[in-house]
Amino acid sequence: MDWHTHHVFNQVPELSGYDLLATDPALQQALNRAQAQWAQPGLAAYARQLGLAETAEWARQANQHPPALHAFDARGQRIDQVEFHPAWHALLALYRAQGLVSQPFDSDRPGRWTAWAAGFYLHGQIEQGTLCPATMTQASIPLLRKEPALWAQLQQPLCSTAYDPRDVPAADKASLWIGMGMTEKQGGSDVRANTTVATPTGAGGRGAGYLLRGHKWFFSVPTSDAHLVTARVGADGPFACFYVPRWRPDGTRNAVRVQRLKDKVGNRSNASSEVEFQDAWGVLMGEEGRGIPTIIEMASYTRLNCVAGSAAILRQATVQAIAYARRRHAFGKALAEQPLMRTVLADLALESEAALALLMRLAQAFEREQDGTAGPADRAWKRVMTPAAKFWVCKRGVELAGEAMEVFGGNGYVQEGVMARLFLESPVNSIWEGSGNVMCLDVLRALAREPDTAHALLAELATAAQDEPRIAAALRDLQALLAAPPDALEALGRLLVQRLVLLAQACLLRQQAPAAVADGFIATRLAEPGAGRVVGAMDVRGLEVAAILARALPE
Repeated sequence: MDWHTHHVFNQVPELSGYDLLATDPALQQALNRAQAQWAQPGLAAYARQLGLAETAEWARQANQHPPALHAFDARGQRIDQVEFHPAWHALLALYRAQGLVSQPFDSDRPGRWTAWAAGFYLHGQIEQGTLCPATMTQASIPLLRKEPALWAQLQQPLCSTAYDPRDVPAADKASLWIGMGMTEKQGGSDVRANTTVATPTGAGGRGAGYLLRGHKWFFSVPTSDAHLVTARVGADGPFACFYVPRWRPDGTRNAVRVQRLKDKVGNRSNASSEVEFQDAWGVLMGEEGRGIPTIIEMASYTRLNCVAGSAAILRQATVQAIAYARRRHAFGKALAEQPLMRTVLADLALESEAALALLMRLAQAFEREQDGTAGPADRAWKRVMTPAAKFWVCKRGVELAGEAMEVFGGNGYVQEGVMARLFLESPVNSIWEGSGNVMCLDVLRALAREPDTAHALLAELATAAQDEPRIAAALRDLQALLAAPPDALEALGRLLVQRLVLLAQACLLRQQAPAAVADGFIATRLAEPGAGRVVGAMDVRGLEVAAILARALPE
């Protein structure tokens, strides 16, 4: 018998088949402010491609079918290969074709860092795992450029827009991916606790060969063509940074043995591994004893990418929540017309735009430093605000992804949907490259070591505080907190960084965003800095909620 028990109605699919850039006025305006109009045609085409239902399906498949390790071939030969779903390759090829991997370093064109940030931000709204190899490869470029012999070999394939997934020696490939290896079992973020040892094969020194023996507990994308790795030179020697290729110069596979792949909460499309170095061959980068500063320089770039990735999660979560609420009905009208739901959606929209504004100001600081035009405030944005932004935006990504999931109710809590993937993906940016406490301690160290730079940052924020008593009051509170004794300040690190970021975001939005957004953010974020709050627990009386929602996702 043909049974019909009910008709399906009022079930709303997740948003797909839309233009990610055309529906984001804040991003368009950020590109214009940075003189990156030249990048808009390419980004617009990319945004349309990312918004296709086909691309969304690739993202689903890549995460539904995680990579698998094949340590040996059928005859017992060690191969350490990782098999990825075809959707992973399609997404990685899509990103590579945009030229985003090396765009910040390819020219001196104004706005290139903002254009890169926009492309990364757009891609991250659809799929995040593929951004891991892209991030590490991009961050390796400024380090490798300091090594003339290596750079001569690697420049062309690193800057290539071709995608070459073959597992062959780097010299035979059209394009390359670079990973990094820092973390060991006993140390975690404390890289100075690492025990991996490097022994020179000859006289040693910069550009010479070494053999590495030890392990790495988190070794991202083990199939990358090479990794930048920290190790001690000798058992009790100084730390150094090494370029460790997947294949040795003689064409044999390097002795980097993959023990297993991590079974992660999220980031399922991407392979993260545990490895052992069984006298793996590597090349010393820089000088012995400079390994930690070298890898920290790389981390400064990857931290910016973490901010961009979490801002992308915030944006996609907000867009999906608003689109769903506009089409889903309950109690006689659309969810988006229900006053309390509108408050929640407006709160999501304010947080998302504030994260984007912070990201774009950081991109501007990175560009100016590279161009040699950075002033003290720009240096403070790069040195102080990058870890501060990574702390705050990544934390907010975790909370708000969960809140946006709740807009969908039970439909958001199933693995088939994008909301579950956003939620499970969000913690990785907060943990990777230094967890929240590490970021706060980094901010405190920077403020202590470079007080003049910190003063320049506060002076820039003070300019935006003029004629806005709420910002001025928040600035005074922050300055009073900074005056606390150093031994007391460490315990207050999270409170200080939270206030610093909220103040910076309020200043940026006041300068750049429509009054509805700026006033909404200032009224709901600066009234009680440091007080705990949940999404939507804000006084919307006097706020232009309709204008905030219309800007977040035009109808």
